[in-house]
Amino acid sequence: MPDDAQLALGAELRRRRRERGLTLVELAGQAQISHPFLSQLERGLARPSMLTLARLAAALDTTQVDLMLAADTRDHDAATDAGAQVVRAGEGLRLPRGLAGRGAQAGSSRLLVRDRAAFYPQEFQEVHTEFGPYFEHVEDEWVYVVAGSIVVDLAEGGLARLAEGDGLYYTGGTPHRWRVVDCPRARLIVVKAAGRQADSVAGIAAGPDERP
Repeated sequence: MPDDAQLALGAELRRRRRERGLTLVELAGQAQISHPFLSQLERGLARPSMLTLARLAAALDTTQVDLMLAADTRDHDAATDAGAQVVRAGEGLRLPRGLAGRGAQAGSSRLLVRDRAAFYPQEFQEVHTEFGPYFEHVEDEWVYVVAGSIVVDLAEGGLARLAEGDGLYYTGGTPHRWRVVDCPRARLIVVKAAGRQADSVAGIAAGPDERP
C-alpha cells in the first residue's frame, strides 16, 4: 500500500504537471521516463529515485528539494513552531539514491529539514562504486564525509578524494558526481544553499520501469 509520503509526492507532481498544462505523456517524455511509471508515481504507487526526481524537477522547472518538502507529511516537532526544526533519526523523507539491480542496494538520501530554510542538508547513504551522471545546479554545495571514503569528480575541476572527516565546498554551476572507494558504503552530509532554480542532470540512463 502507498504510504503518506508517496501519496503526497504524487499529488504534488500531478498538481505541478496540470499547472503547466502538460499531459502525462508530455511530462514523461520530457523527464525521459515511461508514462505508465509516471502514472504510478502520481497515484502514490511507486517511489522515485533521486535520479528520476531530478529529471521530473527539471521538466517541471522546480527542484528536488521543493518536491521532497511537499512529500513530508509527518507531524512536525513542537520546536518547529518556535522557529526551530527538529528531525529525529527515523524521520525526514528518504528516497533511493538510484536504481539497483536484483539483490543490490541503491543507497538513499534523507532530507534533514521539514520546511523552507536558508540551506538544505541531506544525509546520503552512498553505495555506488561507479560514476553516474554529472549534476549541476545554481546553488553552492558542501559535502562532508561522516564515514567511508569517496572520490568526487568536478569535471574541469579535477578529482578530489575525501575520507572520513573531510569536507568539500564548490560553487553553483560546478558539474559534480562521486563514487565510493575502498569501502562498501559511505555516509555523507550534503548541504545545498537555498534556491528556486531547477536542477539539471545529464546522462542519466532510464531504469527498466522508467523507460519511455
